[in-house]
Amino acid sequence: MSAASSGRVRVVLVDDHRLVRSGVRAELGAEVDVVGEAGDVDEAIRVITAEKPDVVLLDVHMPGGGGAEVIRGVHGVLPAVRFLALSVSDAAEDVIGVVRAGARGYVTKAIDGPALTTAIVQVASGDAVFGPRLAGFVLDAFAGPAAATPAGDDDLDSLTPREREVLRLIARGYTYREAAQELVLSARTIETHVSSVLRKLQMSNRRELARWASSRRLV
Repeated sequence: MSAASSGRVRVVLVDDHRLVRSGVRAELGAEVDVVGEAGDVDEAIRVITAEKPDVVLLDVHMPGGGGAEVIRGVHGVLPAVRFLALSVSDAAEDVIGVVRAGARGYVTKAIDGPALTTAIVQVASGDAVFGPRLAGFVLDAFAGPAAATPAGDDDLDSLTPREREVLRLIARGYTYREAAQELVLSARTIETHVSSVLRKLQMSNRRELARWASSRRLV
């Protein structure tokens, strides 16, 4: 029975940790009906093919190739099934990789039950769902090089997506601790990224970084 006829979204949970699957199942609202679970890529493809859910909620990193492999293994056979990635990772490469494979959304495991339920329902209805910061990764990746960075800016091109994120926050006046809270990282990791940016741009302090970022309209 489809979501439209039952009033509930049929979901398969894919995660290699049984406790995570149990926790997610317990947190989901009445709008969602969990019809199957899987712990690796091969099992996920079998369960999804058998159950034909409306939405697959899947982890990005799993034994056998990860969430992107699940999508590729199912998409050609069941194109109507939609995929929502749920991961501890908020790395740009993970977000972009699973979206390129065909996911309609990406949320992190910091999300609460009601918000996750809403995200599943939205994906089932055809919407794309991303957190604000994650959406930025997708826009940068699919808008093309000219939209992602100023044309011909070799200095900016030398920075990784994460370093650009850190640069924008530091240039806006965030402390290391505040930037760490915003990006869900440690203050030490922020400091490491700032040191890397300073080295790549051949600058010596945060004031120079702020002026440089402002001149390129990054803040």
